[in-house]
Parts: sequence; structure tokens; C-alpha cells
Amino acid sequence: MKYLSLAFVLLGFLYACSQIPEADGHEIYKTYCVSCHGAKGNMGGNGAFDLSASALGLEERVRVIHTGRNTMTSFKALLSPEQIRAVAEYTLELKQNQ
Repeated sequence: MKYLSLAFVLLGFLYACSQIPEADGHEIYKTYCVSCHGAKGNMGGNGAFDLSASALGLEERVRVIHTGRNTMTSFKALLSPEQIRAVAEYTLELKQNQ
């Protein structure tokens, strides 16, 4: 019985350690996007669009981040689909905060 209890504790610990952390859109944005779009999304460096005034919805933003657009490169090789969605959701917050 003692070993069975220990096995369950170890399995619970291993499960907790294997959990993938949730994608943090703000951190991803700071890493990959802020140099062109700026901290508030409105910098416009290198021809970047003003994210705080963009009319694009969530799915359109996901597509642009995934495939690229105009001078913006695709991020599909650098970010997972979950990370792309997280950063797209964060960019919508930039619009709401203006």
C-alpha cells in the first residue's frame, strides 16, 4: 500500500512537471513584435501597421501573423499555433486600450 501511494504521488508530480505553460501573448509580443510595432502597437517602424487602429479581427490577425503580409514576415516557423493566437489576442487588447 505504501508503494502504491508513493506511485500516485510520483505520477502526480510528473504530470504537473510535464504541463506546457500557457502562451503569454504579451511576452511573445515583446520578443517578436515591439521592434516594429512599438510597445503600444502604434510605432509603425519598417512600414508596420498601427495595431491600435487596425480594423482586423482576431482570425485575420492570426492569419497575418502566420503567413505574413506586405513587409511583415511569417512567424509560422518561429511560433506555435497557440503562441500565434495568444499574440493576436494581445494585439486586440492594444486596440481596446487606445
